[in-house]
Amino acid sequence: MSSTFQDVPPAGGGAACPAGPHMMDPDLLADPFGGYGRLREQGPVVRGRFVDGTPVWFVTRYDDVRAVLRDPRFVNTPSHVPGAQGADPREGMMELLKVPEHLRIYLLGSILDSDPPDHPRLRRLVTRAFTARRILDLRPAIEEIADRLLAELPDRAQDGTVDLLEHYAYPLSIRVICRLVGIPEADLDRWREWGGDLVSMRPERLQHSFPVMIDYCHRLIEHRRAALTDDLLSELIRAQDDDGGRLSDTEMVTMVLTLVLAGHETSTHLIGNGTAALLTHPDQLARLRQDPALLPTAVHELMRWCGSVQVARLRYAAEDLEIAGTRIARGEAVQPVLVSANFDPRHYTDPDRLHLTRQPDGQAENHVGFGHGIHYCLGATLARQEGEVALARLLARYPDLALAAGDPEHDRARLPGSWRLNALRLRLGT
Repeated sequence: MSSTFQDVPPAGGGAACPAGPHMMDPDLLADPFGGYGRLREQGPVVRGRFVDGTPVWFVTRYDDVRAVLRDPRFVNTPSHVPGAQGADPREGMMELLKVPEHLRIYLLGSILDSDPPDHPRLRRLVTRAFTARRILDLRPAIEEIADRLLAELPDRAQDGTVDLLEHYAYPLSIRVICRLVGIPEADLDRWREWGGDLVSMRPERLQHSFPVMIDYCHRLIEHRRAALTDDLLSELIRAQDDDGGRLSDTEMVTMVLTLVLAGHETSTHLIGNGTAALLTHPDQLARLRQDPALLPTAVHELMRWCGSVQVARLRYAAEDLEIAGTRIARGEAVQPVLVSANFDPRHYTDPDRLHLTRQPDGQAENHVGFGHGIHYCLGATLARQEGEVALARLLARYPDLALAAGDPEHDRARLPGSWRLNALRLRLGT
């Protein structure tokens, strides 16, 4: 990866910007740990390009990433930058994905992209429904779902191997989040397909499935409003009524999309990446088998070491400011890089080592795998609980579990800002 920048015209015209690392560079897609790690050692703030080629500042080091994520001088919606004019720069991604213009609000207007005062309003409403007690009460159901799926694994085997993602991680995660939200079980396969289309970033798939997904959500809300239950969607409808209609149906649809799609994807790949990490680190696996009580801290370390979300949402400077001595002009985009922060040797001792007891029990979260600040992951508690249950049940049920053959890294998806396996084939043992 070259560190010699030259001026090139930015996408969409305007002043020249330095060309540098591009999020679609093959080396960053194949090895984000090494690629973004080299950027981190090049500097705390490095000029480069986003997925669509537009200029961006990569923020690479742990302390600086956390500082950006909690700094109110950065906004998630570019039109909230004082004096902002012209088209939303995020529209370039919508064009690449061929998302119909009238449906883009469902991707660009989510709680993930909102700023105060909308963000605290939306977060308060969803937190009212997405309580820690509600999530904790789900644990027996998660255990039951995990046990049922694990019992079925031998019947799923082909040539003595089974794909853990296909037959355990994905179905577990999608069943849990859909049960929580209130998605009928009969529709789970549709949601899995829709989620795959969105994550794939393949416009030929997304332009057809996304309108169907939006229409489905509107119809589900209408149906649920006529017969409220005890699920999260019903709680959102009650909150909408109690709040005098301040939560629009568009916002509610967007919230359902965010919770279901982001929720099950994070948990699925925590389970998949975590299982692969343990099986390729037999010393850590043995330690966990000897002391299953280590699971909560182990899940934190797995989120740090092999979490699937490797970059945060873009932030835009609402005023001229500096990050680690680098001047950021008002309106410029900043990309906090979670993966380089989570491996920053300035913060961690021997960061490349998987060490399941790295985070002392009871201490504050010592990684940025779930983000930081006001946009800290809404589903972090659920994802950790799913990870704990899924790994505990898997290791207990199949003590001789092993990789089917070769290095699982050969079957990685090549997606910008994401770290996920396409498949994880395992032998269950005797």
